[in-house]
Amino acid sequence: MFTALAALGLLLQSPPQGLVSYDEAVRCAGLTQAASELEGGESEEGRRLYDAALYWSLAAMRAGTAAGKPANAAEADQTRARIEAVRQLSADLPAARTTLQRCRERAPDLG
Repeated sequence: MFTALAALGLLLQSPPQGLVSYDEAVRCAGLTQAASELEGGESEEGRRLYDAALYWSLAAMRAGTAAGKPANAAEADQTRARIEAVRQLSADLPAARTTLQRCRERAPDLG
């Protein structure tokens, strides 16, 4: 698995494909974090989800900084997004699954 420092370096070199709003980055962070928690880290899928969650969390923090959001507010937004995403993914809502897939496709392979 990638380290946070390596993921940050990759993020700085290649931001998410296309422009990503703060809200979109937070949504992707929440969904990938929730999916990672629900899957667990033991499987290959769990490790990929963990990497995507790390990437999107850093992307959301970067977007928050660019938008002038205090770090603690950006972290709280991600926490709320993760909690909501756990509910949505646990209920197997198609919109949440579709958005999660899009977020995963936009995150780079961290190895």
